[in-house]
Amino acid sequence: MIPILTSVAMREADAKASARRGVDALVDMAGTAVALHAKRLLRSCYGKRVAVVVGPGLNGADGRVAAAWLTSRGARVDVVAWDHVPTELHGYDLVVDAAFGLGCTRPFMAPKVSPGTLVLAVDLPSGVDADSGAVLGAPMTANATLALGALKPAHLAGPSLDFMGELHFAGLDIVTTYDDGLVDDSDLAPLVTFQRNDHKWAHAVQAFVGSSLMPGAAELVLRGALAGGASMIRLESRGDVASYVQLPPEVVHSKESSVDRRCRAMVAGPGLGPDAPAWLEERLANVECPVVLDADGLDRSLIDQHSPRDGSWVLTPHEGEFVRLTGRPLGANRLDDVRELAGTTGCVVLLKGPVTVIADPSGTLRVVTSGTPTLATAGTGDVLAGLIAATIARGHDPLNAAALAAHLHGRAGARLVPYATASDVATKVGELLHELSRVGH
Repeated sequence: MIPILTSVAMREADAKASARRGVDALVDMAGTAVALHAKRLLRSCYGKRVAVVVGPGLNGADGRVAAAWLTSRGARVDVVAWDHVPTELHGYDLVVDAAFGLGCTRPFMAPKVSPGTLVLAVDLPSGVDADSGAVLGAPMTANATLALGALKPAHLAGPSLDFMGELHFAGLDIVTTYDDGLVDDSDLAPLVTFQRNDHKWAHAVQAFVGSSLMPGAAELVLRGALAGGASMIRLESRGDVASYVQLPPEVVHSKESSVDRRCRAMVAGPGLGPDAPAWLEERLANVECPVVLDADGLDRSLIDQHSPRDGSWVLTPHEGEFVRLTGRPLGANRLDDVRELAGTTGCVVLLKGPVTVIADPSGTLRVVTSGTPTLATAGTGDVLAGLIAATIARGHDPLNAAALAAHLHGRAGARLVPYATASDVATKVGELLHELSRVGH
């Protein structure tokens, strides 16, 4: 997982690393990382014209080290001080923005660059607030941003995203402890685990999904849960969905409204219809296992009345459902909005989108950026809801289950051909987990 830190926490981590290894050593490592990324953008350094805009702090020091490195490889480099920068920079192949990164607290009017000039931002584009993502002045629009040490909130949310370009990360072994993080592929390995005493109820899931009007939602939730490792599923729907869709043989179709206490997780909501909250009232009363609420189950009064407020329930809204739950539009910084809803409901909240944000009631944050436009099709959220429930049933806590399932879901979506359907997502999830199991053994 890649750490996410506020500006205050990042400064503390920098201070500890400097005390441990020395400021010069850290600046040299950071500047070299910047230079290497500049070389990747340029492909070849020799004869290329580069401007490095430097500020008075560590970002500027990193830029000067990068400038020296590029010069030694044959680039023609001009180092330009932030307070003497012209209004326009012409004739350069690359501009390295090392004026203000973490410490930008004042408006910065960046110079304009010629069309076709590449821009590399060091840590953050100068002119954005690291914590809120607010724009201070007029930043350059980067082709790439190299985050140093940790990601900051502005890398993931806020108006700053319009200036970030492609985000890259150099850890530099600076951050040793953190709470919030961006999920990456290395985190997926624990998803494939088996125990000698596993049996069909060991990872069972209760599902209250689907109806005669929307039977396909039930099938997609079930496919997601089975792909994610649910050992069996106990299903109750509104109407006989088995008459409309082919239910997997691992599914027990029940007519009872009670929750089987042997189930390790529940998923409820998709495909139930607009009066789902009233239908779910009895079924959510006195539930002891973790619950994943999605789609028609996302009703604020139902949540406030029945949630145990201990972070064991997972809410999975898209933007419209999030607005319905909160009664107000999303703000500029989705990280703060998701944290707030998690705190007020006592639930884990997963806000779906190009950047998926997950928070638990304590404010601990997980972010997923693996989603692709191929997932913007009907039913993919149903697959995700089933996948989260199965991941919880296999022993992961709700926060990390939601984060891992969302990242796996996004990675599966990246394998889809154009215009693939939601049904294909579960198949790709199974392929990825099979590959992980082979790596693990």
